[in-house]
Amino acid sequence: MGTKTAIEGMRGLEVRDLLFLFLGGIGIFLFGMKFMSDGLTKIAGDRLRDLLDRFTSNPFKGVLVGIVVTVLLQSSTATIVLTVGLVNAGFMTLTQAIGVIMGANVGTTTTAFIIGINITDYALPIMFLGTFFIFFFKSKKLNNIGQVVFGFGALFLGLELMGDGVEPLKDNAFFAELTLSMSDNPILGVIVGTVFTAIIQSSTAAIGLLQSFYDSGAMSLDAALPVLFGDNIGTTITAVIASIGASVAAKRTALSHVIFNLIGATVVLILLQPFTALIVWFEATLDLSAPMTIAFAHGTYNVANLLMQVAFIGLLATVVTKLIPGKSEEIEYKAKHLDPTFIQRAPSIALGQAREETLRMANFAESGLDEVFEYLHTNNRKNAERTIRYEEAINNLDKTITEYLMQISNRSLSTEDSFTHTMLLDTVRDIERIGDHMENIMELVDYQIKNKVSLSDEAKHDLDEMFDLTRRTLQDAIYAMEHHDIDAAKATEKQEDEIDKMERKMRKKHILRMNEGRCSGSAGIVFVDIVSNLERIGDHSVNIAEAVLNEK
Repeated sequence: MGTKTAIEGMRGLEVRDLLFLFLGGIGIFLFGMKFMSDGLTKIAGDRLRDLLDRFTSNPFKGVLVGIVVTVLLQSSTATIVLTVGLVNAGFMTLTQAIGVIMGANVGTTTTAFIIGINITDYALPIMFLGTFFIFFFKSKKLNNIGQVVFGFGALFLGLELMGDGVEPLKDNAFFAELTLSMSDNPILGVIVGTVFTAIIQSSTAAIGLLQSFYDSGAMSLDAALPVLFGDNIGTTITAVIASIGASVAAKRTALSHVIFNLIGATVVLILLQPFTALIVWFEATLDLSAPMTIAFAHGTYNVANLLMQVAFIGLLATVVTKLIPGKSEEIEYKAKHLDPTFIQRAPSIALGQAREETLRMANFAESGLDEVFEYLHTNNRKNAERTIRYEEAINNLDKTITEYLMQISNRSLSTEDSFTHTMLLDTVRDIERIGDHMENIMELVDYQIKNKVSLSDEAKHDLDEMFDLTRRTLQDAIYAMEHHDIDAAKATEKQEDEIDKMERKMRKKHILRMNEGRCSGSAGIVFVDIVSNLERIGDHSVNIAEAVLNEK
C-alpha cells in the first residue's frame, strides 16, 4: 500500500513525527468507527430501538438482542448508551437492560475479528468507494451506505498509521521495561488498559491499538492480555457518563455494566495462566496472525464472562438496586391495557381498554405540565428531563393507541361504539398536541436560561396565574372523561373562556410593560409564547370535555 511504502523509511524519524503519526492514526480510527456506526444507525433507523423494545421480554432474549444490535452497529458503546436511554425512558426494565449489556460485550468482539483480517492494502480504495456513494448519488440510502463504507476504510487506514507509529517502540528500552512490568504484574496492565480506554472512550480503538502492538512485536502476549481486560473495564465509562443526570434506573444500569466487567476481569486474572495457555494453543493450532490472536482472546474472554454471569442477572439487578437506593422514576411507556385478543372477540371491551390507555396518556400530559411549571420556577434540569420523558411517553402512546383503534375500526361496531371510537381518536390527538405545547414551553424556558432572560415579577405572577388556571382546566377535562362527568366538562368550557380572556389581557399588559421599559424584547418573546402555548393547551382541554358532553 502507498501509505506503508511511504512510511517504511521513517524509522529514524524524531519522536515528534512518530507521535503525530500515532495520534493521527487514532484520530482517523476513531473517526472511521464513529462515521461507520452513525451510518449503520441511519440505515437501521428506529428499527434497532424497536428491536430492543420488543424482543427483550426476558434477560436471555435481551442477551441475544444485545449481540445482534451491537454487531449491526459495530459499537457496544452505541448499544449501551441506547439501552441506558431506554431504561431512563421506561421502555426497558433493569433486568432486561443487564441482559442487553452482557450481549453487547460479546457483540463488540466482532470488530476485533474484522480488524484481524488484513485488508489494510485496500483501505484507500474502500474510502474512495464510500466517497463516491456520498458525493455522486442523491439517494439518502446510498449516502448512508457510502458513510458506512468510508468509515470502514478509514478504520483500517487509522489502524495502519497507529501500527506504523508504535512499531519503533519495540526497540525502546523504557517501553520494553514497561511491558515486562505488565507481564510480571498483570494488575498494572489492567490499569493501563482501563485508563487509556476511559480517556478515548472506545474499547474498539484500544483493542485495535493492542493488536498493532502485538503485531509489531512491541508487546508480548503476557503483557497484552491484562491490558485487554482493562480495555473492557474502561469502556464502561461511556455508560456512566450517559447516566449522569438520568433516572435512578439508568444509573443502576450503568453500574451493572461496571460490575459485570469488573467481575469478569477479576476472575480471568485469577485464572490468567490457563487462559493464556488457551490463547497460545488457539494461536498455534489455528495458525492465527497476531491481530487475530488478540481478537480470539477478546472473544473468548467476553463469551466466558457472559456464560459465567448470565444466570445471575437477577442477583446483579438486586445488588445494584441496593448500591443505588431510591425510588425508580421511570415512566411505563408501554401500553398496559391494550389486549389485541379483544379486538376480534369483543370490540366493545377493546374500546374500553383504549379508553383506559387514553386516560393514562392524559395523566402523563397533566404530570408533564406540572414538571414544566416547576422548571419555569426552579430552572432545575431534572424537571426538564422529566418533561421530555413525559412527552416521549405521550408520543409513544399516541402511536400505540391509534394503531389499536385502527384495528378496531375494521370490526363491525354499533352506532354507540362508532361514536366512542371517533371520540377516542380525537381525544388522543388532542392529548398529543398538549404534549407538544408542553415541550414548547420547556424549550422557551431553555431559551430563557441560556440567554439569561429575566422576567419581571409582574410577568412571573401573570404566568403563575395562567398556569394554575390551565392546569385546573386540563384536570377537569381528564376528570370529566374518566367519570363521564357533565359538570366537570361544563366547568372546563367556562375555564377555557377565562383562559382566552386572560391571554388577551396579558398581551395588553405585556405591551404596556414594553412601552414603559419594564420588560425587554427577549423577555417579551418568552412571555408571549408561553402564554400562547398555555392558551392552546386550554383549547385542546375543552375539546376533550366537549367529547364527553356530546357523548351524553
